[in-house]
Amino acid sequence: MALDIGSRRIGVALSDAYGLLASPLTTIKATPRPQALAQIAALVREYDVTVVVVGLPLTLRGELGPQARVAQAFAADIEKQIGQGVDFFDERLTTVTADQMLRDLGVKPEKRKARIDEIAASIILQDYLDHNRQQG
Repeated sequence: MALDIGSRRIGVALSDAYGLLASPLTTIKATPRPQALAQIAALVREYDVTVVVVGLPLTLRGELGPQARVAQAFAADIEKQIGQGVDFFDERLTTVTADQMLRDLGVKPEKRKARIDEIAASIILQDYLDHNRQQG
């Protein structure tokens, strides 16, 4: 499972059982935080998730900025909620890529807003899966 954590919404994506293909799942409201954490934990249980990947929004220079620190703090709360560690993966420009994909598919602006976070999460997860496959 991958999470694209934003201040308003959290995109969620899942992979297939073989860890080959990522797909968007849903979008969760980020606030109130306890409710968001409970929803994530419920999804982890429902889908029997073994690895949770959190997108880490590094700066274009590859450094930790304010948004990355927010994601790390949220991830720490997720770890406490689900009782397992999370992996981080660089998510630079995934939202831009997701927005462009939806534009290319002709999705109207009001519908793009509703789906962009889960699409971004699926990009994060697919990149993570591909990276791990290449590493052997």
